[in-house]
Amino acid sequence: MKLTPEQEKERYLAMTEYEEKYYAKGNELIAGVDEAGRGPLAGPLVIGGVILPRDAFIPGLNDSKKLTEKKREALYEEILKVAVAVSVNIVSVSNIDTMNIYNATRAGMAEVLKHLTPKPQVALVDAMEPFVEGVETVPIIKGDALSVSIAAASVIAKVTRDRIMVRLDALYPEYGFAGHKGYGSAKHMAIVKEKGACIWHRRSFEPVKSMALPPVEKKDNILYSPLLDKEFEYNIN
Repeated sequence: MKLTPEQEKERYLAMTEYEEKYYAKGNELIAGVDEAGRGPLAGPLVIGGVILPRDAFIPGLNDSKKLTEKKREALYEEILKVAVAVSVNIVSVSNIDTMNIYNATRAGMAEVLKHLTPKPQVALVDAMEPFVEGVETVPIIKGDALSVSIAAASVIAKVTRDRIMVRLDALYPEYGFAGHKGYGSAKHMAIVKEKGACIWHRRSFEPVKSMALPPVEKKDNILYSPLLDKEFEYNIN
């Protein structure tokens, strides 16, 4: 159901409740942090960190999973127009396999917060509690639907990761990455069983784990800001 402008404003304001709670305590810089890609069998994990100004209003901003691809792409550009700071961490497959997905996510979120400039005083984080000295981290279950800051981070992370998976699809068209984005769809699972895994499949995830393949090449995480590094493109070769 399409909301009227007044209803959309009311919905958006309801999603600033957590932010306003911490603004009321004297904080000025509040970040949202979220990830995309914890569950897939293939591809990197992407973590986004966003600081929005207190007076920001981005109509339609919501949990990225509830939005169409077209809407996410449009919101990605709107977020970059108004954000105080944006940081992205592309967590490598090798680090996911070495650390396990939980620890890689937690550590990757801490890296994003350290990379944000200016440094936030508070970080609202979707369901995780990374530790960063000098930053109060607040885990919020289903935070991407409850906080505008986390929702903005979820859009940044999701769009960034989807774009990477579309590019990987061009290199490995047999896997259909552009369609399932590396998740364990029935079609993807069948292809892996038939053709085996590529270098972008996580060795720590089944069914690839049981194939006992050699580890993927070690790569570092890549941290950058799409606000400052406008021409950045993740190296997939």
